[in-house]
Amino acid sequence: MRAIVVNEWGGPETLVEREIERPEPGLNEILVRVHAAGVNPVDWKTRASGGLIAWGETPIVGWDVSGTVEAVGPGVTLHAPGDEVYGMPGFPRQAGGYAEYVVGAARHFARKPASLDHVGAAALPLAALTAWQALVDTAGVTAGQRVLVHAAAGGVGHLAVQIAKARGAYVIGTASGAKHDLLRELGADELIDYRTADFTEAVSDVDVVIDSLGGENGGRSLKVLKPGGHLVTLPSPDDVPADAEGFRTGWTLVEPDFRGLTEIAALVEEGSLRPVIDTVLPLEQAARAHELGELGRTTGKIVLTVARTA
Repeated sequence: MRAIVVNEWGGPETLVEREIERPEPGLNEILVRVHAAGVNPVDWKTRASGGLIAWGETPIVGWDVSGTVEAVGPGVTLHAPGDEVYGMPGFPRQAGGYAEYVVGAARHFARKPASLDHVGAAALPLAALTAWQALVDTAGVTAGQRVLVHAAAGGVGHLAVQIAKARGAYVIGTASGAKHDLLRELGADELIDYRTADFTEAVSDVDVVIDSLGGENGGRSLKVLKPGGHLVTLPSPDDVPADAEGFRTGWTLVEPDFRGLTEIAALVEEGSLRPVIDTVLPLEQAARAHELGELGRTTGKIVLTVARTA
């Protein structure tokens, strides 16, 4: 099968196309023919240094995939050959999404939303599960709460805005002014242009903050939270403010989640959630996808088409 392999840890140029052996599903695993693969910041951060996980002889980054079940291993009853599925297998361990075939645990995949093509579905798993697990499982957002989403037009942010809105929250987002119209379409109630305004002066009485920026942003976000409010930090545990007495704080790392993927698909089907696609490139241009992503200017997601018929 074709795959994009990390030749050595470093810049985008280290991503090279190779023919490698196709994997086979084991116990409770499925083999998926990948039609499209989503690109996320963790992909290029891992490519640069190898990250914190153990890699085999053939490092292949990428976790977001959408495709068709090719075969199932012993014990699998959840999926069958021919099913269209999407998922984030194995994260944060190697999944090998930048390839024509991927093997993963059956419950790391769910049925692809029927209303989306594979490109749209591949844009969802990691970013949407990050938003879902932060808002629903960690913060327990409920109707009427005030939720602040930083980097609201980003891969995670634009989905967090929609999920929070679907939960009945009042949604506030930070983004450049050029992206405000799109975010209003996605359901944001209030928007702050971080280039011209200080969110700590523009917002108050917030119940939940979703911080995908890190650095000093977490500590500053405490200023807008209600007493007992919840700051959910996404980039790194090092970004959780050390002095946060009176608030709930913590780092959330996304994990594979069949139930979450199923709930996300339901939101898509009811029209409450849609991925915004910034750029679509063929698999062989994975290096270009990383170059674009590292610029930090994308709105929504970058997706690679993998299957030649996708």
